[in-house]
Amino acid sequence: MSSVITAVSAWAIPVMVVLIPLYAAYRKVPVYESFTEGAKEGFDTAIRIIPHLVGMMAAISIFRASGAMDMLVGAVAPLFARLGVPADVLPLALLRPITGAGSLAYTTDLMKTFGPDSFVAQIAATVQGSTDTTLYVLTVYFGAVGIRKAGYALKVGLVSDLIGFFAAVAVCYLVFA
Repeated sequence: MSSVITAVSAWAIPVMVVLIPLYAAYRKVPVYESFTEGAKEGFDTAIRIIPHLVGMMAAISIFRASGAMDMLVGAVAPLFARLGVPADVLPLALLRPITGAGSLAYTTDLMKTFGPDSFVAQIAATVQGSTDTTLYVLTVYFGAVGIRKAGYALKVGLVSDLIGFFAAVAVCYLVFA
């Protein structure tokens, strides 16, 4: 099972990089011109979302520096231990919806601590691929188009992240344990 997943993972991105331009050429879409036009729009979007990103980064820093994250992890660790979730990956479940860079740094730290082939590192890597940076995505995309009421999207995104986290742990038990 693991070798099939490894083979599919190794070929997925190169196949997409080749197939997308070929499909665009088949549909007679000017690939390079479309790319540069999208890049121009991306620059304008980046300028518009800077205030939203600064606000989110400040909130994340306050959350981590205040010790609130450590308190929250300590409170839920016994419950998650009963579900078979290693306590070392719990901060990742909290960080991942908030910040991609922070969660990646934490995953890297787990890999340095436990080794890249350890079960904890395999869970962390799978969580990275199974969840999203919900708050970041809402900040960027909703900020870019001016949507201010994001309550339902936030709830659905966070529930999806929770489900993705538990699914990642379950898949790791099935594949690696």
